[in-house]
Amino acid sequence: MTIRHIAPIATCALALAFMVAGMTGLAGQQYEVPRTAWGDPDLQGVWNNNTVVPLQRPDQVGDRETLSDEEVAARRQASSDALFAEREGDTGFYNEFWFEYGLDTNRTSLITNPADGKLPALTPAAEQRAKELMAVRMRSTQAPDHYLEMSAYDRCISRGMPGAMMPGFYNHNYHILQTENYVALVVEMIHDARIIPLDGRNHAPSGIQQWLGDSRGRWEGDTLVVETTNLTEKLDERGLFIPTVFASGANQRLVERFTRVSEDIIDYRFTVEDPTVFTGEWTAAIPFNRFDGTLFEYACHEGNYAMPNMLAGARATEAAAAAGGVQ
Repeated sequence: MTIRHIAPIATCALALAFMVAGMTGLAGQQYEVPRTAWGDPDLQGVWNNNTVVPLQRPDQVGDRETLSDEEVAARRQASSDALFAEREGDTGFYNEFWFEYGLDTNRTSLITNPADGKLPALTPAAEQRAKELMAVRMRSTQAPDHYLEMSAYDRCISRGMPGAMMPGFYNHNYHILQTENYVALVVEMIHDARIIPLDGRNHAPSGIQQWLGDSRGRWEGDTLVVETTNLTEKLDERGLFIPTVFASGANQRLVERFTRVSEDIIDYRFTVEDPTVFTGEWTAAIPFNRFDGTLFEYACHEGNYAMPNMLAGARATEAAAAAGGVQ
């Protein structure tokens, strides 16, 4: 469980890639989207969004949206050097082998709007809440009083939205299934499952909040548009610690767009609107690449023995201190 706190910065990188060559057929012919038996664009299959492009644009690249091939090669080499460098006695941690280090592209950020490639500033109220939450999380890494002090991610419950759709450390696979009236999207990380109606029904009452919100889908041409509301304040991380845990709370409106642009790529984009958290909306884009494989069980919550052990360790430390022992 501690990997969420000590993971190398390189593995926190998030992804963006646009493979323009894959968006058209040979000789400039426009790609013809495959159809289901009932005529909808076919998005079905297992897809992977693993890559190493950062969520926000680094300051050193200025306002450039892309890097040169030489810069990409240098970035790839620097990442490799950091990954395979001599540890000087540091053996890492037991399950580092799970990490997927991603594909590299010329893009400088996952965020496409605002134009500077960075998240909008937090509102004053959200900034204050973030400071309070940070204090709780920092305390919980030393001596947690209760499991509720730990993040929902550390408890293997959910990454929230749009976090569940963003690349992270490992388990970057998504299984999409379709019927005439529903799209089902199974997320490998924390085995989240999204059931998205396409029949035009209204959202649930605003008082009903859920980990992944309440999603409604529709087709706009060849693009699946999904609008999600009714998210929960229990997932209010906003990337404070790890960019892969991203949920802004109950007032968020999330709009996602899935467009198949080639046999092997879905162009996935999402826009976050939450005026109680961010001073402006923001949009990110991530390519979903076809994956020739399947999803495996992710029994993190069921096998989360670290949680009772961390609480027991904190109580043992407190008892030793109270008895005059060495803390």
